[in-house]
Formats: sequence, C-alpha cells, structure tokens
Amino acid sequence: MLLYNAPDPAPNPRRVRLFLAEKGLDIPMRDLAIVKREHKAPEFLEKNAAGQLPALELDDGSAIAESIAICRYLEALHPEPSLFGTTPEEIGRIDMWLRRAENMLMIPVGMVWVHTHPFTAGLGHQFTDFGETNKTRAAKAMHWFDGQLEDREYLAGPGYSMADIVLLTTIDFALWIGLELPEDADHLRGWHDRVSARESVKRA
Repeated sequence: MLLYNAPDPAPNPRRVRLFLAEKGLDIPMRDLAIVKREHKAPEFLEKNAAGQLPALELDDGSAIAESIAICRYLEALHPEPSLFGTTPEEIGRIDMWLRRAENMLMIPVGMVWVHTHPFTAGLGHQFTDFGETNKTRAAKAMHWFDGQLEDREYLAGPGYSMADIVLLTTIDFALWIGLELPEDADHLRGWHDRVSARESVKRA
C-alpha cells in the first residue's frame, strides 16, 4: 500500500496520519505539494478522479480516497485498538459525532478558507461576504461543541475515537486560518489540550 499525503496544514491527510499513529501502523507515504497542484496532475487523477488528498493506493493498483473511507478500510484490516467502535451503540454514536464535526464545523471552516483566505484567492472567485458569515457559523459551532464536552472526556464517550480525530484536525485547521477558539469555551479548550497531548499527535 501507498498513502498519498499532504503535509500540514492540510486537515484531511492529517486525519489519516493520526489514525495510523493511534493504531501503530506504518504505511509508506508519498507527499504531494498542494501549492504546486500535484494532486491535479493527470497521473494522480488516474488514481483519484476527484483530485484530492489523501488517497490510499492498494497492492493491486486500485485506490481508496476520502479520509474517513481510508480509515474505515484500515480499521477493518486492523480492528484493534478500535477507533470506530465495536458494539452497535458505539459505532452509531461515533459515526454521529464525526458527522457532526464535519457538517457543523468543518463545512463553515472550509467556506472561510475558500472565500476569505489569501492562499485560495487565485483558485476562483471568492464570495467574501459569504466567507465572513461562515466565521460566525464556525464560532457558533465551537460554542455548541463546548457545551457538549462539559461532562465528558472525549467527544463520543469515555474513549478516544475517530470523532476526536476529526474534530481535532478541524479545530487545528481553523486555528491555522485565523479562527480562534471562543474565549469562554473552557470545555472545548480543555478537550483540545487533552487530545493534543496524545503521543499520536506528536508522531503524526
């Protein structure tokens, strides 16, 4: 197998690297330079027609793209330690929370990135008013997650899971583009400190 990766601050490849670090898995990686549009090169589009990173090339030459799909595939191959849950309730709860992290926070953060950041200005027309509006949506989502984390150590329950990885990479990307955690989000900030201190974060 070969993982097509992009270094930080790209959040989606980082999800897979954190997952691998938590699992103790070592998969060869090849970095592609997003700034050089290497993920849009014809030879890569043959592997992932969407032209996005990450992508996992399998031994038969086929590829699986999308970070969550890659991690689910690897979880099926290496179920321990579980990051997607083992019981029906755990699986459903973790999936619920990672979808909330993606839909409620990553989408507005992505819209801020696409429509307000100087890096993306040359990629197409920016609707800056729309981007600015999504800053408010992102802050509102952060406040909501703060409330949900008031009485729990990890996002989806007592154990660290893929939902924590998705939220962590989203928050860290938000911080990188200039979206700060709300000053009064003490529970979210405490959770962020806890998960950022994990050994997997240092390795990935």
